[in-house]
Amino acid sequence: MKLLVRNLARNMNEDQLREVFAAFGTVSDCTIVLDKASNKSKGFGFVVMPSKPEAIKALRQLNTRRIMDSVIRVKEATTT
Repeated sequence: MKLLVRNLARNMNEDQLREVFAAFGTVSDCTIVLDKASNKSKGFGFVVMPSKPEAIKALRQLNTRRIMDSVIRVKEATTT
């Protein structure tokens, strides 16, 4: 299951994001979206967890939680 994580602290890196979600299960992929011009975080990213029950648990537990002085938002990523 692919999760969209918004409102990340701008200084958070992918390893730190992976660690936060790994507390709830296996993380197969983790990406923080970077601005092409500055190469700095845009404040959001994606986490892929192969187990849907683990992903749902992470979503429920982490949505609106304060991580590194930012209240993150977590929801299922959808494609349009």
